[in-house]
Amino acid sequence: MGDRVMASPVFEEKGLEARNFSVGWVGRLSYQIFHWRRTLLALGILITLGLGYSATHLWVDASFEKMIPLHHEYMKTLLRYRDTFGGANKIIVAVKARQGDIYDKAFMDTLRAVTEEIFFIKGVERSSVLSLFSPNVRYTEVVEDGFRGGTIVDSDFSGSPEQLRKIRENTLKSDWVGRIVATDQTAALVVANLLDGQVDLQRVAHQLEDIRTRYQTDAITLHEIGFAKAVGDFAEGAAGVVTFFAMAFVITALLLYWYCRSAMLSACALVCALVPVVWLLGLLPILGMGIDPMSILVPFLIFSIGVSHAVQMTNAWKLESLHGADGVTASRNSFQKLFIPGAMALLANALGFLVITMVDIDVVRELAITATLGVSIMILTNKLLLPVLLSFMKLSPADAQRLNGMETAGDRLWERVAPLASRRNGRWALLLALALLGLGLWEARDLKIGDLGKGIPELRADSRYNRDIEMITSHFAIGVDHLQVVAEASGDESPCVDREVMDKLEDFEFIMRQTDGVASVRGLVGFVKTVTQGFAETSVKWRVLPEEKMQIAQGVGYARRMGNELMNANCTAMPLTIYPRDHQAGTITHIIERIRAFKAENDSDKVRFRLAAGNVGVMAATNEAVAAADKWVNLTLFLSVSLLCLVTFRSWRVTLCIVIPLGIVTVLCNALMAALGIGLKVNTLPVVALGVGVGVDYGIYLFERMKHEMRERNHCLEEAFATALKQRGTASVFTAVTMTISVATWAFSALKFQADMGILLAFMFLVNMLGAIFLLPAFAAFLVGDGKGPSHAHRQ
Repeated sequence: MGDRVMASPVFEEKGLEARNFSVGWVGRLSYQIFHWRRTLLALGILITLGLGYSATHLWVDASFEKMIPLHHEYMKTLLRYRDTFGGANKIIVAVKARQGDIYDKAFMDTLRAVTEEIFFIKGVERSSVLSLFSPNVRYTEVVEDGFRGGTIVDSDFSGSPEQLRKIRENTLKSDWVGRIVATDQTAALVVANLLDGQVDLQRVAHQLEDIRTRYQTDAITLHEIGFAKAVGDFAEGAAGVVTFFAMAFVITALLLYWYCRSAMLSACALVCALVPVVWLLGLLPILGMGIDPMSILVPFLIFSIGVSHAVQMTNAWKLESLHGADGVTASRNSFQKLFIPGAMALLANALGFLVITMVDIDVVRELAITATLGVSIMILTNKLLLPVLLSFMKLSPADAQRLNGMETAGDRLWERVAPLASRRNGRWALLLALALLGLGLWEARDLKIGDLGKGIPELRADSRYNRDIEMITSHFAIGVDHLQVVAEASGDESPCVDREVMDKLEDFEFIMRQTDGVASVRGLVGFVKTVTQGFAETSVKWRVLPEEKMQIAQGVGYARRMGNELMNANCTAMPLTIYPRDHQAGTITHIIERIRAFKAENDSDKVRFRLAAGNVGVMAATNEAVAAADKWVNLTLFLSVSLLCLVTFRSWRVTLCIVIPLGIVTVLCNALMAALGIGLKVNTLPVVALGVGVGVDYGIYLFERMKHEMRERNHCLEEAFATALKQRGTASVFTAVTMTISVATWAFSALKFQADMGILLAFMFLVNMLGAIFLLPAFAAFLVGDGKGPSHAHRQ
């Protein structure tokens, strides 16, 4: 049935007191695990094979609604009016002539073909398509008899010189120049809304890229942007994660072999670090979950964390074996020594990931759930299956000879570090920490919430997508960003002709035009003024809002011909569209503050202003959701980790020794973000939680060993710290350096957000390890004290 576990006589002679680790429920659990080790190993192999097959059915799951805070006030406005005024999920294709202007037969034929291609893309809201060739793009001119208008391009367009001349004239008569026709007449846009929740975004991105490939020539270029295209580029860049995973695997394998000096131990650690990744990817399809471009980095993190815990276990097994224990005894003793601190550390990881679910954005919650599931699985794979696997192993004579004496490697260094656990030497570490904290707080004042760069900061500045954005924004007056405020009006008759309502809208347009960061504003009042001016033979003196309702109704009547661009069918909702100069966090915040101030002063029973639709509305809502969640995430994270440490060590003093260095490193991480120009947003908000969740491992592993040495060996704090470092310090440093190097490779990713996360996580992993080694003992010297014996261990 099972294997009888015997303690090695040599092991007992070494005085390592295996009996102290075989009492209580952990001892009983270890007996059952190793009694049934063959069955558990076979079961683990079968589960891995089954979930490995399930992982082949995993799909990339990305949608627009997952990226936005659906319950935010702004998004409620967006969802309420998206069927009427269009949503924020648009695709924009610019067709540009390399030489000359757009009034060329070849150019117009290409523009018409691209318009038709986009019109028939599955998921496009066809009534929303805007192009010179769409029937809703019209011009209006003032003639002797009044007004005359029509479509800019006739339905029978054949490309004759006369028709091209007429298109030029009609375009210049319209207000579409700068909107869908470039200000220099060298490019034209095709714009369309996508039906939210009903679109395969990656498929749309592939279709857009296919359109580019087929219609781009030596004379004409195509430039494509929009959420769907961005997702496609994210997915394309995320495919490179496989390359980085392979790089991390190779780097980790080489470092492991250098550290372990044993191919067997290195292989065991790598296998057991990969198993939770396979289980996680296999469970996701079973749970009905896909993986989105942001969460695609989670398996990489799970692998890194798995290596960290596997190294602790294999290192403990190696030390036991070198002291004379057989494979089973070494595994059992290693399990009993590391199960509680390892499980607590993984629970801390899980809590670190779980608190991210406080962010009211589905893509962040899915990342948190995926990561929590991954580290929870690791409790089984790394704390149970790994020691079971090691129990079948035996150090070869060659490995034993090569490793002989290496168990004390680094002891001299740790003996030099150990005095930090005294008040005399620890104060210098605390003074350094205080100086770094002050510097970090000073620098972190400049940390911004939201995007700080041009284009889409998730991609490199020189990416094709961001180059396309640059081309469009430089050739069109209104840019690609817009914010919609919906004015909701009520009254006995049509609110559109109510002068009191229109006065409020006029004031809003005026205030917004004077706001820094606003390029232009478009609304019903401005259109009515234009019509009024037209009836006065275009005299600029008459570009005013008429006093009489009939005159206002005259302009509103023409506005109705434009569909829902300026109002809904019964004129109870009128969108006011603001085009900002850029979408940087400071610009958006300033505009939103001005709108809120105006809204607070002018909302009444007749008219209310509702924020906010458009892609800038989405950005504003996301920034506010991140800002609201940031403090709560950090507070909940540190409270959860503190509670876990308190339960584990039953000492508030020990808890502070572990948590305070984590807090200092978090401040320094915020300072690093400010210094590097990385904004706090959806992509970077989880970094602190990930870093703290992983960083607490070092403190738990070290203090658990220190507590044991002080209680069981009657060691003073400095002696206990020296022993803890000798047993676990080297493994902690090795895993921290390995994880740092692995995630640092992300800095070369085509995805800017992955590069940012790699830099920040590398910083967190490395500096949290340094904090645990250099600050933890210094805090312990002042908070825990330098007592001896069991009484000291319990007197906190």
